[in-house]
Amino acid sequence: MRTINQSSMLWIALMCFLAVPVPALSTENELSLEEMQMRVAEASNPNPPWTGPTTGAIAQKGKRIAVIAEDLRNGGILGVAQGVAEAAKILEWPLKIFDAGGTPKGRVEAIQKVLSGAFDGLILIGSDAEALRPQLSNFSRQNIPIVGWHVGPEAGVMTNSPVSVNVSTDPLEVAKITAMAAVIQSQGKAGVVIFTDSNFEIAISKANAMAEVIKACHQCSLLEIRDVAISDSHSLMAGTTQDLLLKYGQDWTYALAINDIYFDYMMPELIKQGTNAQDINLLSAGDGSAAAFQRIFAQSFQVGTVAEPLNLHGWQLVDELNRLFAGDNIDGHVVPVHLVTPENVSFDGGQEFIFDPDNGYRDIYLGIWMP
Repeated sequence: MRTINQSSMLWIALMCFLAVPVPALSTENELSLEEMQMRVAEASNPNPPWTGPTTGAIAQKGKRIAVIAEDLRNGGILGVAQGVAEAAKILEWPLKIFDAGGTPKGRVEAIQKVLSGAFDGLILIGSDAEALRPQLSNFSRQNIPIVGWHVGPEAGVMTNSPVSVNVSTDPLEVAKITAMAAVIQSQGKAGVVIFTDSNFEIAISKANAMAEVIKACHQCSLLEIRDVAISDSHSLMAGTTQDLLLKYGQDWTYALAINDIYFDYMMPELIKQGTNAQDINLLSAGDGSAAAFQRIFAQSFQVGTVAEPLNLHGWQLVDELNRLFAGDNIDGHVVPVHLVTPENVSFDGGQEFIFDPDNGYRDIYLGIWMP
């Protein structure tokens, strides 16, 4: 059992840009340690400035909007839906939210309900657009615009899709920053299990990107990529955690996940098994849930999450849909990656357990819609 908090000490070293003796990466084209440190430190800076649009379409008021949420038990999806509701109220858009419950049946039923209603636009939150292409194509035939959040493997404007834009941070950059943080914290000796959900293309892409960073580190070990459906994580993670502890023992030092929700159900089992909070470190490549913030504040297992600005993304979805209603082009802005750590967790909404950038984005969007 360790007697000092190594994670905290290493984060302080990182923020001061001190060199950490990590073994060289195994691929010539990979970033050097110094470059990794710089990128992680940049992603960790508090109060990131606004880099999005400052001009656009004036308010297209009174549109009836449907929202299909993949699973409102997911804190990221819930946070985006709340941001959509906040922004839609400004534009006087009546809003109806349909919860798909994380199941194929729930998705199909939600889409059918929306198609049978008289909606002007659809916001899709968290569902895979390609998997739903046949159903979503019905909206295109009715000239109903669709915008989405985390609906594909790439952020920004979508081509050859019924969905016009995928509002998201860059998922591959999110994944890389998460894995780089693990390499730096562990002094290049992380024993890693990655959790993903093969039901979603974006989740597979993120897991693979994290795996590549870990595999490029000579003395790091990629122990396993474990496929656990997010919708079943509440019932599977306790047994999965117990299995991994028995299988890898002290070799398992870092858990990387494509979403914080896995850690919600891992934590009780770690505590039950008597695991020391310094022995297994949790880092998430999204989305920055309230529970994740609480764990980081308490320095209880979780040492980082690449938190998305969920409320801001809700506003961004509304702005993109408003542009489509006005006949304008999609903006397609991609918000830079932000890593929440024990050192910066108190900034940018962290006291309320959210990442809500202190950059005035609400006033900026209001200035666009109502000049």
